Amino acid sequence: MLSDSSASSTSGIANNETSFSSAFANFSSGEIFDQNSKRRSRLAVGEELKNHIMEIDPNECLAGEEDSFFVCDLGEVVRLYRNWKLKLPRVQPFYAIKCNNDSKVLTLLDKLGCNFDCASKGEIDKILKMGISPEKIVYANPCKSNSFIRYSKQVDVNLTTFDNFDELYKIKKLHPNCKLLLRIATNDQMAQCPLSIKFGSRNFETSVELMKLCKSLDLNLVGVAFHVGSGFSDLDSLRQAIKDSKELFVYAKSHLGIDMNILDIGGGFTLETFEESSSVANESLDENFPENLYPNLKIIAEPGRYMVSSAFTLACHIIARRGITNEKENTEKAVMLYLNDGLYGNLNCILYDHQKPVARILTRDGEFLYYKEYENSLTKRYPASIWGPTCDGLDCISEKTYLSHLLNVGDWMFFDNIGAYTSVASTSFNGFTQTASVKYVCSE
Repeated sequence: MLSDSSASSTSGIANNETSFSSAFANFSSGEIFDQNSKRRSRLAVGEELKNHIMEIDPNECLAGEEDSFFVCDLGEVVRLYRNWKLKLPRVQPFYAIKCNNDSKVLTLLDKLGCNFDCASKGEIDKILKMGISPEKIVYANPCKSNSFIRYSKQVDVNLTTFDNFDELYKIKKLHPNCKLLLRIATNDQMAQCPLSIKFGSRNFETSVELMKLCKSLDLNLVGVAFHVGSGFSDLDSLRQAIKDSKELFVYAKSHLGIDMNILDIGGGFTLETFEESSSVANESLDENFPENLYPNLKIIAEPGRYMVSSAFTLACHIIARRGITNEKENTEKAVMLYLNDGLYGNLNCILYDHQKPVARILTRDGEFLYYKEYENSLTKRYPASIWGPTCDGLDCISEKTYLSHLLNVGDWMFFDNIGAYTSVASTSFNGFTQTASVKYVCSE
């Protein structure tokens, strides 16, 4: 896909709001992620990778022109959103922009009908400056600074979370009419990134006292929120959290006269487990919050990685190479490859998000190998360790991997499924500015 044509496709997605409503018609879940969609996406991404790399002459380019870069398939984002609406029809997604705040992705999600989970003034600012209504924002941070609470009132962000008594006194003073969601803790120890160690009312008794304080302060308690951990895998924790929420809904109405109408089931969903997790969520919601008994209940969620992880591919340049002998493995020769991106840059997800991205070969001696890297018959026999560009020994992307070809300085590698918690947390440590550009394609 040439740069001009991919830009045209992107523009069509960003500007044609009418097409989004019709985009969901006549789609079954099987059609969304079939082999054809995977093939279209791979072809579009591969073509853009190839086109951009062909523009770079490492022997002549200026400093920074051969920097790492992303390719984003906006068509994949469309498919992911469609899939969410099909699998969780009762649940309105509020995309967690902390996961990936790419402006074109945010614009697309807004046009598709998605709302947004913001956790700071900066994130709220970004959404509002894009012309998105503050009514589409949940300020999903239970512990906020006074100035941020005042700011949320000034810009009409009127839905937020809390999990402690002090927060309620702050809100009473600074934003007394704000709608409030009581954040409860969950059993998320098995999650990729547990959150209840830091946030959430710990037990039913504490939650009751918090609800009572809301009533005595005449605050607008509208619901319950929870998060079973980023990248969760324990489906029982999701079931239990929904059940715990139901108990609080019942107590609030029967003992306090508060008829809550919002349930926030948080985030942590992944594409790999979404079939099962969405099924469990639906079953638990229907069991605890049947539509006939809760006709006015609004159920929301805060997906992050689910919406973007598979939509981004990162391309990195091999800037240095060093051969070593691994004496522990019968003098098997290995090689150390140094990339122009690493743990202090867009691959910080290895440290902070416990991801294990797989390095694949993009080019070797001018040969484009992107498509071959997905062939099942490919033999990977050359051992290598892969490192980032900084002077820190911790900057190791992979201590040991096996590659299908021997690589040299000037070759390129890529990482797919790299859209979540990557660029948003990159640093400029050692003077390596990690402002990787993003190239856009659309496979829909």
